[in-house]
Amino acid sequence: MAKSKNKLRDNEKTLSKKVPCCSLPVLPDRQLNDNLDPKREFLIRYIEKKWVNHTVLHYYFFNTPKPWNTSNTQKNVVRDSFQEWKNLGIGLTFIEVNNPAEAEIRIGFQSGSSWSYVGRDAIDLVHNINQRTMNFGWDLTTIYGRDTALHEIGHALGFPHEHQNPNAGIIWDEDEVYSYFKGSPNFWNRDTTYYNIIRKILPEDVAGSQWDKDSIMHYQFEAGLIDFPEKYQKQPLIPEAGLSNIDIKEARKFYPKRTKKKLPKLKPYLSELVRISPGEQIDFLIQPEVSRKYIMQTFGSIDTVMVLFEDINGEPVYLSGDDDSGTNFNSMIENRLLYGRTYHLRLRLYYSERSGHGAVMLW
Repeated sequence: MAKSKNKLRDNEKTLSKKVPCCSLPVLPDRQLNDNLDPKREFLIRYIEKKWVNHTVLHYYFFNTPKPWNTSNTQKNVVRDSFQEWKNLGIGLTFIEVNNPAEAEIRIGFQSGSSWSYVGRDAIDLVHNINQRTMNFGWDLTTIYGRDTALHEIGHALGFPHEHQNPNAGIIWDEDEVYSYFKGSPNFWNRDTTYYNIIRKILPEDVAGSQWDKDSIMHYQFEAGLIDFPEKYQKQPLIPEAGLSNIDIKEARKFYPKRTKKKLPKLKPYLSELVRISPGEQIDFLIQPEVSRKYIMQTFGSIDTVMVLFEDINGEPVYLSGDDDSGTNFNSMIENRLLYGRTYHLRLRLYYSERSGHGAVMLW
């Protein structure tokens, strides 16, 4: 998606006052076994927060309590931003719902801070349907505000902060950074500043991708907060507005557009080989001939996330899922399936000990 020229930021205007920044919830890295093969760990870290492709993500706007509610004008910016991500041709769909129990992404507008859980953390860590998984804390109708909406949705899709990319090579003037973010408008303590800026994300999370200073996932920084690259000692680092070309490429890589090819049908007691590469996904069709409880399981030395959906009026509705990555177990789902219904089993591969040495079976 090419950026229109009128969307480029006016640096002087943008930096005429300090801008608030996204403040991710401070969470520990997921613990994996110390003796895990480095390649296996690398692939798990790279993929673990991403959704399985072709997922329908439902989002909900809180109307209560009152501080979480906002005008329809502000909500429309978020709606338009979901659509902008969707218009890239990715394989995810976004639908607004009126019931928080139906939503994976639950949005508030409490003044002060903007943030989001990253990818599947929204369902893995936030089980209370009355809790937010995303918040917007300032006006979204400005250029910076619209970028904030795109930024937080980027987190919800599983993308981390780009300025924390270890390949960026940024060396911070840490004292200046802590001092700057301690003041208005962020008022962050040292832990929050460290987690959102100073801390380098794991190399596995970016899999060698080069630094993209124009990424929608990048903060803007005033001059003097960065020691290296040296030019930012005297000039601000201001990403261009909107999604960068690399943002678009990464979104399409993880969530490729659905093809119209016929899905393989998973039949009881017949195994299907998992002939895909790490990061890729295979979908299966299940149409039970008998209503009963079924087990779906992978076999072999493979790490996968496996998710079961029921097709209801053409929309895939989540039923169950399992992630066996980093363990000695295999993904397994046990669920009652009904005759005459249609189900989709989606499997994304993290790691395979040997190519083709994995399978999935229904019984």
